[in-house]
Amino acid sequence: MASSAGPDFDIVETRDLSRFYGRRKALANVSLSFKAGELVALFGPNGAGKSTFLGVLSTLLRPSAGDVTYGGRTAQDLGDAARTRIGLLGHELFLYGDLTARENLEFFGRLHGVTDLDARVGDALAAARLEARGGDRVASFSRGLRQRLALERALLHAPRLLLLDEPFTGLDDESAELLVARLRQLGGRGTIVLIATHDFDSADGLVTRGVCFRNGRTRDLAAGSGTLRARYRATLQEDWT
Repeated sequence: MASSAGPDFDIVETRDLSRFYGRRKALANVSLSFKAGELVALFGPNGAGKSTFLGVLSTLLRPSAGDVTYGGRTAQDLGDAARTRIGLLGHELFLYGDLTARENLEFFGRLHGVTDLDARVGDALAAARLEARGGDRVASFSRGLRQRLALERALLHAPRLLLLDEPFTGLDDESAELLVARLRQLGGRGTIVLIATHDFDSADGLVTRGVCFRNGRTRDLAAGSGTLRARYRATLQEDWT
């Protein structure tokens, strides 16, 4: 458990959120709401705005217009405390290859002010099924093992909001199944989980909701009982004007 839980919240909302890169609008007036326990997949073509959206929600990017609220308060209102309740796993895993798995977790745990660090690190290694590899340097790990460790690194401070960018990339079946089980567990505990992914098969049966991104705009996936892939394709074929 973290030494300072930080501001708690059970809802994250964006209101008319926009983000510009020069003249290009990566996000265009996005208004969405996410509640505790939701596992939400963000789908869309490359460059549609998914990664930018996660960057803004993580507070690493500032919106050009509109705002994000965490339990009704903006990141500006909360200051650095906002990040104590946010976990992020992107393409860059932020692990140090020359350190062991345990040393990586201890390092990031200290950055977050995690108390009872030995117990928390032990729990994290167990959750990643890396107890026997805790003393091994991360440079010796496969991509799947590094991904498992990086997820637990992102969860070490018990975030309320977890943001994942293509978390299934490069995973073997065992690691993918472990990730799905872990995310279901987190959703059951009330964590808000957002997953930007192209992996419809892994997301099907896992997520509680899907949002489609296209040219910086969003809409919920088309209703129906079909697969996520089929509903995504139907959504892209709708009139977005």
